[in-house]
Amino acid sequence: MNAPILHFISPPIPYFVDCGHASYEIGDYHIDRNCIGVFDLIVVVKGLLPVGENGILRELGEGEGVILLPDGHHYGFAPCTVPTEIIWIHFQTFGSWQECADMSECLLNQQILFEEHKNKAYVHHTDLCSIFLPRLLKISAKAMELLELFFEQESEPKSLRNWRRQASFQSFLQYLDRSLASPSDATAIHLAEQIELYIRNNYMHELTNPVLQKELNYHPNYLAKSMLKVFGMTPMAYLQYYRIEQSKRLLLQTSWSVARIAEEVGFHHVSHYSSCFSKKEGLSPSAFRSKFVKER
Repeated sequence: MNAPILHFISPPIPYFVDCGHASYEIGDYHIDRNCIGVFDLIVVVKGLLPVGENGILRELGEGEGVILLPDGHHYGFAPCTVPTEIIWIHFQTFGSWQECADMSECLLNQQILFEEHKNKAYVHHTDLCSIFLPRLLKISAKAMELLELFFEQESEPKSLRNWRRQASFQSFLQYLDRSLASPSDATAIHLAEQIELYIRNNYMHELTNPVLQKELNYHPNYLAKSMLKVFGMTPMAYLQYYRIEQSKRLLLQTSWSVARIAEEVGFHHVSHYSSCFSKKEGLSPSAFRSKFVKER
């Protein structure tokens, strides 16, 4: 069975909209809807639910679920043959997202989606990350506990209930995201996150592949392979990317000279910094500052 993955870019984290229970007797059909404008996460608690989406037909059994797309046609393609109960959650995002065939395609397209997201979600100077959700779900006991939290909060005041449901939803997304990775992907993701954290904490210092090898105790080729798989760039390419991102913050938040900013973020020569910055941003550091900061 095809099991595609939904790839979301955060921030913003996909936000909770609404949730509820639904019951079906023998002979009942799932509701027929088109382009409802939100993602529809359905989990079967009991029974068997026949549900179609744009011509793809699935029968969801107990403990199984699916995430239906906001712009799709959702319908029951056959009546329920046994009494059936479901939990449904509607959610949406202002950020960029993409449906991919597998994790390899998600990681391959990650940088492209990052760039699209920066324009769409207006987060030009924010560290971005990916959230991966399987469209077809196998709900474990732990995941079911997280789902039940949505309904335990029903008796709380509305303002407090909405905050806590969003927090519960984020915990549920995190659980799905982490459970999706294969052992090899999980190893690569863990190592890439270690590399990324080390670079973030030390980008202003002299960093080379031999330094990373010594600190992380892996061969540079393996470090590069893990970073390419998860971030779409080598450690040295990520170092340059991160230095430029930090320099953009300083250009906007300080009155320091371009030369001082270059030094602060780890460039030895201002000319090299300006060249790298212009190549990535399409304008010089000074022009970037002038574009966003009004002269007094």
